[in-house]
Amino acid sequence: MLKKFRILLLIVFLLSLNSCIGISADIVMRKDGSGKITLEYRFSRMAEAVGRLDGNENWHIVPSGRADLERTVARIPGMRIVSFSSREGEREILNRAELEFKNTEALLAFLDPSGKRAFLGMENGANSLSVIIMDPPSSAVNNDLLDLVRQVSSGYQVKLTFSSDGNSSMTLSNSSGITPDLPSGAKIVSSGKKVSFEMETAAVLGLKQGLGVNFNW
Repeated sequence: MLKKFRILLLIVFLLSLNSCIGISADIVMRKDGSGKITLEYRFSRMAEAVGRLDGNENWHIVPSGRADLERTVARIPGMRIVSFSSREGEREILNRAELEFKNTEALLAFLDPSGKRAFLGMENGANSLSVIIMDPPSSAVNNDLLDLVRQVSSGYQVKLTFSSDGNSSMTLSNSSGITPDLPSGAKIVSSGKKVSFEMETAAVLGLKQGLGVNFNW
């Protein structure tokens, strides 16, 4: 019903200080547990400079091409790629992928096979999908480099949307399990046919207590 895919689990790769992106993930869930997930992710060309600060000149910015995606999906029964496209510009690289899953187990395996960042459950007859967007930043993270990542991330967004056959609801929480105080620019649709969360990447990185999203349907 959720191989750590480094694109979707934003903080894993942002705090590795390899790159800066904007990410949009739209999950559509059907009554039988099947559905589709559409991903759109943007890589800043400026991220190359950040990667080189760590001496990573010989590594790709992010392993996110079609071949990488195919390797990930090939290990997950019930998951397939419907489409993939990539466009490169002077400022950024834009990749878009649409995938279908036959059941919720395939969705979980795609989002987080470790079981540490994405979970499915049921309470009072309602289904829920919980995804940890960001853990509280580790004290081992270099703050100066993290500040640089925030600067390079300026103008990029993190967006998650979820819809099912009926109405859905969404709640946010931090590592203490309470609703976080979000900046004024955050956009939240907490109930309806499609619920969503949208926030600047730099602002997400600034949440000291981390961030989790819980979808109910």
